Amino acid sequence: MNYYSAEKISRHVTRITSMSKEYMYLIEGEREAVLVDTCLGVGSLRAFVESLTSKPLTVLLTHGHVDHAMGAPEFAKVYMNLADVAVYLEHQALQVRQEYMAMTLGLELAEIRKLDFVQPELPDFLALRDGDRFDLGGVQLAVSAAAGHTPGTMAVLIEEERTLILGDAGNRSTFLFDKHSSSVESYRNSMISLASKTAGKFDQVYLCHHLGEAPALILEELVNLCGEIMDRQTDDIPFEFMEYTACIAKAVDENFNRLDGGTGNIIYDVNKIFNSH
Repeated sequence: MNYYSAEKISRHVTRITSMSKEYMYLIEGEREAVLVDTCLGVGSLRAFVESLTSKPLTVLLTHGHVDHAMGAPEFAKVYMNLADVAVYLEHQALQVRQEYMAMTLGLELAEIRKLDFVQPELPDFLALRDGDRFDLGGVQLAVSAAAGHTPGTMAVLIEEERTLILGDAGNRSTFLFDKHSSSVESYRNSMISLASKTAGKFDQVYLCHHLGEAPALILEELVNLCGEIMDRQTDDIPFEFMEYTACIAKAVDENFNRLDGGTGNIIYDVNKIFNSH
């Protein structure tokens, strides 16, 4: 079964697409390579990546969710913000991954049990911190905190390509409604900080879902949208996901494109708009 495919999208970056349509990013410098995210841990992602590059490899996880971090045990050198260890532990169970694939691919669980899952394991994560830098040889990566979606969500700037890998920190359907996500107010502060640290340093954004890319103004859009939510000036379309009930801030079509032409959107819990004081 073909679990992964790859497409070279820039001089230094290859986008890897999983069977369940998540995106990972392989970034190669002259000396070393970095893989951003590891998806569901189905099939051998490591073998696939090694077919693309022979350079020494480091893995950076944007966060600990089931669709981003579960392939981590295959790799020797994995960085993750340790604030997301609890998220990772909750999501690593085979049943969680099976149910996610059943939902995204429309498969029966009986079919998914036959697939080649990486066995659950807590890797010896290296701590990924705000301000960390990685020199790949002619390619510099700068890491910034981007909390909200999870406590430890991180973003990665490819300085030479002026590209920000935002992952799930902000996208067309930014999830801010589960027990690990922050309030809208805290998320707004986080995005303001991220925008300040990366101001003038990127012209394009890579995402891990949907179309895989977004305009650079998405951070500004998300900050403004948080303000609209806090002022109760949003469309608030009902949304259900697993056991959660939430609201989509701006009305969308069936592909989660905003009807007003904007890009960034937020799905949030109406009971978690403001910080508790």
